[in-house]
Amino acid sequence: MAKDIENILFDITPEIEALARECEQNNAIEKELYTKYEVKRGLRDLNGKGVLAGLTNVSDVCATKIVNGESVPCEGNLYYRGYNIKDLVKGFLAAKHPGFEETAYLLLFGELPTKDQLQDFQRMLAERRTLPPNFVRDIIMKAPSRDMMNSITRSILQLYSYDDKADDTTIPNVLRQCLNLISQFPMLMVYGYHAYNYRMGEDLYIYAPKPELSAAENILMMLREDRKYTKLEAKILDMALVLHMDHGGGNNSTFTTHVVTSSGTDTYSTMAAAMASLKGPKHGGANVKVTQMFDDMKAHLTDWEDEDQIRAYLEALLDKKAFDKKGLIYGMGHAVYSISDPRADIFKRFVKQLAREKHHEKEYALYEKVEHMAPEIIGEKRRMYKGVNANVDFYSGLVYSMLDLPPALYTPIFAAARIVGWSAHRLEELKNVDKIIRPAYKALAPHREYINLDDR
Repeated sequence: MAKDIENILFDITPEIEALARECEQNNAIEKELYTKYEVKRGLRDLNGKGVLAGLTNVSDVCATKIVNGESVPCEGNLYYRGYNIKDLVKGFLAAKHPGFEETAYLLLFGELPTKDQLQDFQRMLAERRTLPPNFVRDIIMKAPSRDMMNSITRSILQLYSYDDKADDTTIPNVLRQCLNLISQFPMLMVYGYHAYNYRMGEDLYIYAPKPELSAAENILMMLREDRKYTKLEAKILDMALVLHMDHGGGNNSTFTTHVVTSSGTDTYSTMAAAMASLKGPKHGGANVKVTQMFDDMKAHLTDWEDEDQIRAYLEALLDKKAFDKKGLIYGMGHAVYSISDPRADIFKRFVKQLAREKHHEKEYALYEKVEHMAPEIIGEKRRMYKGVNANVDFYSGLVYSMLDLPPALYTPIFAAARIVGWSAHRLEELKNVDKIIRPAYKALAPHREYINLDDR
């Protein structure tokens, strides 16, 4: 009986396949109609510019400048609360302290903290790095998921049950909830990973976070059985968290945060919705795709330095003949940036240093070759309205692999950073907008008269 139920629940039967074909047929919309009715597919115009859907003080993505009255592409820049990300990184590196906590303070509260304010904020986050009694046993350890994004999302939703003020959407209460989730996220991520591996037969080790460590240091410490990490490893993971923390209000998961917040729902449901968005391979899951693509590339190349072989493989990717046959070179191109992604530029400076420490120079050289060759090959193969460049996902996957982080945690690490941005945008939406977000869709199906069952 149990096997029969399993077959019903999880098998794609011929009956389902037939119904799926009917579903596809009756859901198809001619592409020409999107042009006819001037529909902004993906909420973007034909030039790739996003439809203006809101206002924000949190962050700004800049990829154009005005020259002689016209907007032209330029080197990309990212601003957090008006501060250029390049200056922020330069500042905390010069001061030789982690950047995650300082940048989180800036995004949440709108100003850079003083030394005393930063110390108080670090203390607040450290105090909140705890989970309700028996939460690890009752929630995380039971039915662990093979996908960490799903596992963490479930844990976030379950935290609702432990919060007596879960549905209170006043600013002080939502701020409390957001600070809790920012602090708890590394634990939900690492413990969920260990729980699944334990279910798969590996040893279980659960380490409590240390209050004197930064977010990046705690992630590395809790993840590794020997709890050891180098200063360079911690610095680069901290850098990754800062660079992924926010990216304007229009990216898919942040826009999801605004949309769901506008409905008046609770913080836990809002963050779960943002997590569901970020999981997608077109968004946060892209860094995993990059590493998988390079693994496939390395398996097919006989000489990693042979540019003719690399070109042939990249062309095969675009021709849907290699890797996942989607016709994409993952890690190349961005919805906004056309000349450079500032996050990738910053990251790259430290990737080479880490590659030397980890003895991955040959692999780094292959990434560099692909970065330089891919835009030209894409330009030859595709009609493009703007340039193509390496985005932050291109190098983040390589960084995570050199840090010996498991691929299952690549996207969760993105989320561990982006939850700060989601929190800032949720607070901003609650403060300024009291109107549910509801865009329009044009209905195409003709109105029809109901036909009685016996006459069909």
